Amino acid sequence: MTETTSLKVTGMKCGGCENNVATKLKTLAGVKSVMASSKSQEVKVEFDAEQTSLKTIAQAITDVGYTVVDNI
Repeated sequence: MTETTSLKVTGMKCGGCENNVATKLKTLAGVKSVMASSKSQEVKVEFDAEQTSLKTIAQAITDVGYTVVDNI
């Protein structure tokens, strides 16, 4: 079952930050697409909920040094 969610993520300041988040999330099983924006401090993720969870996605973002504030 494919889901799409938007997360408020603080700490992203540039395109490199966006790329760090996107690269990390794309390594997770079930993640189909990622769009990270440092300007809006938002990460949109399309994923297969049977293969990964929102908690796993949020932890991956935290692991690369950014803070997940909440779902938008």
